Amino acid sequence: MNASSLMHRLSVILNAENHELRPALHGFLLFVCLFAGYFMLRPIRESMGISAGVENLQWLFTATFFVMLAAVPLFAWLSSHVPRLHFIDWVYGFFCVNLLVFAVLFGMQAESPWMARVFYVWISVYNLFVVSVAWSLMADVFDGDQAKRLFAFIAAGASVGGLAGPALSALLIGPLGESGLMLLAAVLLGIAMVLKRALMRWREEGGAGRRGAVPTESTRRPLRGNPFSGLTAVMKSPYLLGIAGFVVLLATVTTFLYFEQARLVAEHFPNREAQVRVFGTIDLVVQAGALLSQLFITGRVAQRLGVGVLLALVPLLVCAGFIGLALAPSFGLLVALMIVRRIGEYAFVRPGREMLFAPRDPESKYKAKNVIDTVIYRAGDAISGWAKSALDMLGQGVGLVALIGALCALLWGYLGWELGKRADQRKRAPVVVPAVT
Repeated sequence: MNASSLMHRLSVILNAENHELRPALHGFLLFVCLFAGYFMLRPIRESMGISAGVENLQWLFTATFFVMLAAVPLFAWLSSHVPRLHFIDWVYGFFCVNLLVFAVLFGMQAESPWMARVFYVWISVYNLFVVSVAWSLMADVFDGDQAKRLFAFIAAGASVGGLAGPALSALLIGPLGESGLMLLAAVLLGIAMVLKRALMRWREEGGAGRRGAVPTESTRRPLRGNPFSGLTAVMKSPYLLGIAGFVVLLATVTTFLYFEQARLVAEHFPNREAQVRVFGTIDLVVQAGALLSQLFITGRVAQRLGVGVLLALVPLLVCAGFIGLALAPSFGLLVALMIVRRIGEYAFVRPGREMLFAPRDPESKYKAKNVIDTVIYRAGDAISGWAKSALDMLGQGVGLVALIGALCALLWGYLGWELGKRADQRKRAPVVVPAVT
């Protein structure tokens, strides 16, 4: 079988047109690099969160929110001064330098509790920013129809990276240490920058094939607006406000489960190295399940049943899991529910969420989307973290938390269904794209 025949067969399997295969593979590999680097560091983050004190997690979530609050206007200012073609280079270059600095600091004082807290907050910011701008790139490069067909495969790159990352972390934590893993993560982020350039070059050459549409804004010019225009765009649009509400409910459900997981792992595994391995194992199971779903289920659900089903299915499963946890609380059930939620988020919720942005204008894809993915997401984290602490003070155990979590998941599912229906209707409607003037 020659290379041309192989590429054609691969295009058929991925439901991609021939000219879309190479950029789809570039997007896939970009997410492999991002998530392999992050998931190498994630078990370190989780163990540092525990070493800083489980009772202090809500403070770490609040600190992360305030850092996001300060960072997003800087992000928006940068996007208003740097051409979209080079914007991600600046963002990823900044985080590469950060990783190198942390590699040096951890080589000097790895056991410092304050260093653990700073790193925990930083990597929480790092993760949301690098992933958010990567999906902004995909929504910029691919149109709405391409997103529906290709985003599941591209998201599978995150799962492959999520599988490789914990495995690398478990294998290399001994010989390389935490500093070595950070250096390796910086190298992977650099490779992602190279892949990003290939994607933007394909877009600039007209490879996207947007059915004759002309982009309203050139990627060689900065985005319009001021440092707060992303937040303004969200507040003015009911559609974007709906996505923001969806993200807050997602963060609330996630935080409730995360706090319980951290508490129980701290009780069962007091040793930091054991905690890193436990979190790495959980990540491995999650990414394997997500990868299988992305390759064989997600794209078919999106095409045949629509984005609404993609966004509502997981919340309904989580709601059922919370009800089961309220009736029969146990460590095993909690871990299983956490795994189901994370698999569902990577395989269904995240690709579906990004499909909501594909038909939008560049300002929505970069500025408004970044506000939702970072500040609003972390605000949901912080608020739900304090709410979880307040519920714990009532002394009602897991049952009350589970019932409230079930209600939040039910509302989350309803909002996902409504947003998905609007996105499906928008894709079916004819779109007229104005020419550049």
